[in-house]
Amino acid sequence: NSQIGEDTVLDKAIVAEDVVIGNKVTLGFGEEAANVLKPAVYAFGIATVGERSVIPDNVRIGKNTAISGITTPEDYPDGELVGGQVIAAKDGDE
Repeated sequence: NSQIGEDTVLDKAIVAEDVVIGNKVTLGFGEEAANVLKPAVYAFGIATVGERSVIPDNVRIGKNTAISGITTPEDYPDGELVGGQVIAAKDGDE
C-alpha cells in the first residue's frame, strides 16, 4: 500500500508498508557514511523508510539512512538528509 511519486529514484532502498514518498525524491544518493544510530543495522548503502512514513516532494536522502514517521521539508536542511543520518519517530509514530 505504499505510494511512490513521479520522477522519484530509489537506489538501494527498503520501503515498508503504507509509506507515502513524494515527487522528485531521491533515496540512496551520495557517498556512504556510518549511521549515527545503528551503524551495523543501517548499512550497506541502503536507505530505509519505516511503516506509515511520509517523505515530502523534492528531497534527497543519502545512503545508510533511516526515516520513521511523517516528515516535512523542514526536516531536510537544504533539501537533503545526508548519508548516515536518522529521522526517527516523528509525530507520535514508533
